[in-house]
Amino acid sequence: RKIRAGSVWVNTYHAIDPAVPFGGYKMSGYGREGGAEHLDEYLNTKGVFIKID
Repeated sequence: RKIRAGSVWVNTYHAIDPAVPFGGYKMSGYGREGGAEHLDEYLNTKGVFIKID
């Protein structure tokens, strides 16, 4: 079966690692907090072309 939750703990409770994103699942809010996914809200992908010769 599917687990529809943002965080799952096994044999522990409320263990938090700042490198792991959390939040943003179902009605809990918009986007993710923490981890690399959090930075995506502030970044835009750019194409950079440099002529080297």
